[in-house]
Formats: sequence, C-alpha cells, structure tokens
Amino acid sequence: MLMFDYKLLAALAAVVEQGGFERAAQLLGLSQSAVSQRIKLLEARVGQPVLLRATPPTPTEIGRRLLNHVQQVRLLERDLQGQVPALAEDQPAERLRIALNADSLATWWAPLVGEFCAEHKLLLDLVVEDQDVGLKRMRDGEVAACVCAAERPVAGARALPLGSMRYRAVASPQFLSRHFADGVTGEVLARVPSIVFGADDRLQHRFLAELGVVGGFAYHLCPSSEGFVRLTCSGLGWGMVPELQVSQQLAGGELVELLPGRALDVPLYWHHWRNGGELLGSLTLHLEKGVRAWLV
Repeated sequence: MLMFDYKLLAALAAVVEQGGFERAAQLLGLSQSAVSQRIKLLEARVGQPVLLRATPPTPTEIGRRLLNHVQQVRLLERDLQGQVPALAEDQPAERLRIALNADSLATWWAPLVGEFCAEHKLLLDLVVEDQDVGLKRMRDGEVAACVCAAERPVAGARALPLGSMRYRAVASPQFLSRHFADGVTGEVLARVPSIVFGADDRLQHRFLAELGVVGGFAYHLCPSSEGFVRLTCSGLGWGMVPELQVSQQLAGGELVELLPGRALDVPLYWHHWRNGGELLGSLTLHLEKGVRAWLV
C-alpha cells in the first residue's frame, strides 16, 4: 500500500507554485539538488512522472491530482490545529493561494475580503489570470480556489455564481472627437486603436462581434488594470473597462461611453474545493453574502 510522504508532496507543490526548482529550494530551506531528489523519489513511489521539466515546470495528470490533494490537506490541517491548541503552537499564519482576474482585484475583491483576512489571520497568495483561464490553475492543483468566468467546476470542487462584472466601451473625449466625427460604428471601432489586456482577453472581440464586426482589429497590449485605465484616459485607444473601475472618470468627463446603454456583462464564479475545510468554507460564505453589493 502506497503511503504519502508529505515532504515529497511539499516539494512538488513548491516547485509548481514557485515556478522552478531554485525558488522552491529557497522556500523549503533546502538545496536545489535535494528538492530534485525528492521529486525523483516521489516519481519512483508513484511509478510515473509528476512533472514536465519545462520552464516553468508543469504537473502531469498524476501530478495535478497530488497537488489537489496537498491543497486540501493543508486546509484540513488548519482546522485540526484550531481544535487542538497544542498543534497550533508556533504555526505560521495560514496562506491561501487563490487565482482571480485582474479586474476583480482592481475593484471589489480588496474591500470585500480585507476584514475577513484580518479576522482569520489569513495571508493571501494571489495569482492573477484572465477570467476565462483562471480555472486552469485550479485544475493543475496550483490554487485552492479561483474567481473566473467558467461555470462548470473541476472534479472535487464546487462553483458558486457571484454575479456579473459589467463592462463599458469607453474612451477619452479627445479620442472620441479625433476618430468618430461621423458617429461610432463597429467598422470604425475595428480600425482605430483599442487597448487589450492580454492574449486571453476576448472582451473587445465579443463587443465588436455584437456590432457585426468579424476578424482582426488594431490594438495595444496592456497587462495592467490600472495602466489600462490610465492609457484610455490619455487617449491612446478605446477599451472595455469595468463600470466599477471608471465610475468617477465617467462622472467627471475624463472618459465617455462610446455607445451609451450598450454594456457587456461577464458572469463570474467562485470555485473552491469541497473538502477545503472550515477556512475555505467561511470565505465562501463571506463572499456569497457580500459580493452582490458589487456585481450585477
């Protein structure tokens, strides 16, 4: 019967979460060769590779299953420490690794979870991903929970609908007067510069498709929510921006809506492990109660 050696599993988790053997060794206080030996021993125990030696290393299918197990064990151990005070002595604060999209991080996430983290002495390890791909981190066993646009949970997890993030097509008044003297149309939007968050950002594509525009369009890449708004205000291009993030700029006239009344709503879901323990369950309940004040 195979018995889990959690030192070996901790090495696997560190390599994946830290993106390489060198950083994993620093985190664990070991030499790089010692971490490598632990991974090799784990692979010998399970009889197959647990990592693809790429840059960064990525887990195999069995590696993902082991990482998912480690995530849940960490959370359950915290519950046990709370029930048995002797086990909690000299224990570091709990860290919870969560993937979420940059726009949530820039708007509703911080004010909603700040007090919760203080109350529960929780440290967050946030992994920023586009809302359309965040679930991959959870599937790969890298995070205990995620906020993303995918409705269907991975095996062993639950998905809670949070509401929708409402996006508006906006630009600076100067950009509007420079490019849209004859009115805003899909054809002109496709020709003038837009701003796209990253390769996985499909919001502009979806917005243009709703206007009947199919194919490529001109755009700048800006992988920063705050930078995205600043570039839009400076007249560099038009973009799809969360209504929550630019309410002041719209009210003050620094930005204008290109097609008033035409919004794009992106549903968001909170995915978490079913056996995630009391901490993850409490955070889920906290989000469920508070998020409706922020999302559509």
